[in-house]
Amino acid sequence: MTISSADLPLRPDGSVYHLNLLPHEIADTIILVGDPQRATQISTHFDKIEAHKVNREFVTYTGLINNKRLSVVGTGIGSDNIDIVMNELDALVNIDFKTREIKPKLTRLKIIRIGTAGALQKKTGLDGVVISKLALGFDGLLDFYAYHPSLKMRDALEQAQKHFAPLQSIRHIYAAEADENLLAEFSALGEVGMTCTCIGFYGPQSRAVRAPLVNANFLNCAREFYFDDFATLNFEMETAAIYGLGKLLGHQCISLSAIVANRETGEFSKNPYGTVDRLIAAVLRIIA
Repeated sequence: MTISSADLPLRPDGSVYHLNLLPHEIADTIILVGDPQRATQISTHFDKIEAHKVNREFVTYTGLINNKRLSVVGTGIGSDNIDIVMNELDALVNIDFKTREIKPKLTRLKIIRIGTAGALQKKTGLDGVVISKLALGFDGLLDFYAYHPSLKMRDALEQAQKHFAPLQSIRHIYAAEADENLLAEFSALGEVGMTCTCIGFYGPQSRAVRAPLVNANFLNCAREFYFDDFATLNFEMETAAIYGLGKLLGHQCISLSAIVANRETGEFSKNPYGTVDRLIAAVLRIIA
């Protein structure tokens, strides 16, 4: 099947449209960060930088740490950007840009999200780390794909749909899980549990500033949902999309969140940047 230029636009130099990357400019191990400045921060740990590209909010560095080739991509916030990033990263390794056909031998990427999040449980302390074993998507992205979750995720989804059914604004949920090998590799860094991926930061995460909310009880409802003895630990805006598209495209994915707020206690970290710095250092030690 030949993929049209309308479906996969390329730049005049042959680079993929949004990320502005050529196939040789990306590694098989990729860190995703929401904040483009965090991509620059992580690149300072590289022993050598091979490629640096910036386009709109997307910032990419590829280089070496202890002879390990690694890329870091600043995605911007939200699952809409994740849709672009995951599809274009996959295209870079699995589409022949000259023939516009899928390669006969596919490459499996290792994708590690380093982000920030707000904890839902009082016991999840500020400045800790949550490792997302599975994620519930409230952002609607996977509704546009022929996504077929595992039996376990179907069970999680069925229970979640029943649990959140009383909430007026919740119409569509999907469930997706981390790669088990990556989960084992990184699980010692923090608390393992479930994540809610929301479509926005304020109303969709039950933050009421001036605009009134339809479901003021979403926060408590999410906090009370358990599956397979795992608690729902945090709110954020990318994990379920990464996990769902990762499964569809055949990539290994894990999401690690530095906890900079606790929604039950109402506290915010006094040193969020230090918390993120420690998580970055810990992840790079494991990768390299």
